[in-house]
Amino acid sequence: MRDALTRSLLDWYDANAREMPWRVGPTDRKAGVRPDPYAVWLSEVMLQQTTVAAVRAYHQRFIAIWPTVGDLAAADDAAVMAEWAGLGYYARARNLLKCARAVVADHGGRFPDTYDALLTLPGIGPYTAAAISAIAFDRASVVVDGNVERVMARMYAVQTPLPAAKPELTALAAALTPDTRPGDYAQAVMDLGATICTPRSPACGICPWMSDCAARKQGIAAELPKKTPKAPKPVRRGVVYAGRRPDGAWLLETRPDKGLLGGMVGFPGSDWAEVPEDTAPPADARWQDAGEVRHIFTHFHLILLVRAATVEGPAQRGRFTPANAFNPRDLPTLMRKVLNAALAALPPLERTPDTDVEDT
Repeated sequence: MRDALTRSLLDWYDANAREMPWRVGPTDRKAGVRPDPYAVWLSEVMLQQTTVAAVRAYHQRFIAIWPTVGDLAAADDAAVMAEWAGLGYYARARNLLKCARAVVADHGGRFPDTYDALLTLPGIGPYTAAAISAIAFDRASVVVDGNVERVMARMYAVQTPLPAAKPELTALAAALTPDTRPGDYAQAVMDLGATICTPRSPACGICPWMSDCAARKQGIAAELPKKTPKAPKPVRRGVVYAGRRPDGAWLLETRPDKGLLGGMVGFPGSDWAEVPEDTAPPADARWQDAGEVRHIFTHFHLILLVRAATVEGPAQRGRFTPANAFNPRDLPTLMRKVLNAALAALPPLERTPDTDVEDT
């Protein structure tokens, strides 16, 4: 049964593979073209908890600026963090640099080609190691993301809810993973989940595995996989200070390397807590309320009270970035929201820098 399922899925993939900047399609792969492990690794890190649509432009820009892992390893930390801004989950960007430097320092600038060796690199966990070893090096590794879990849950009508079902779904995926074309197979299962076996309204009528799918036979495909209800996210609050000098310079600081938005540039403010402590403003000025901004993180909702002011004197915290050196796109999405709230509250400059940006 495994061989028949593999053949039917690969035949489908040969005709329907999604085109992605980092992917070598099945036709080229059969002709001997091999994926660039650096491009595959970069895509897998960027795609963690992020959609393909959001990642495409970032991936293309990173490859244009830093074409090789050696180029990335030699890059300035602030430049990489600035290019990552807006993509979220900023620990990934810090690990990206650590991993690139480890590949250069410990592996001569070449990614190791086995699952176990890839696992030793910073920021690479079991899923990423399996994906890189399969896609870049054609190893028969078991690649299981959310799409694959959904396909397996439906193929075998697994009733156990996630996340408890993960070991069972991984075992089922392992049983189907072939030795022939494992890289294409791994991408084929993910494409199947992303385009046909979708979370809502799966297109069972055009699925290459339609006749073997237990959930379709039982009429419960759209109900699977089941999921354990999540607890409501707590709400944290804080205060953030957006100060601007009359010459257009903004008062900014680099956040600590550890923690949310670590290493990113942003506006000074308080800690984020259910009941935040009072925090002194970063400079003497007539601070005014500029409204609230809201942001959703993985584990909590955040509400920040924005205070804005024109700052005439020196700052006790942070540093002023001149208007001609300030690029709003270097800010993470949360801080862009703060910036736009501040711009709406502050009086216009005599020559206003073009700093207003849309949220991403």
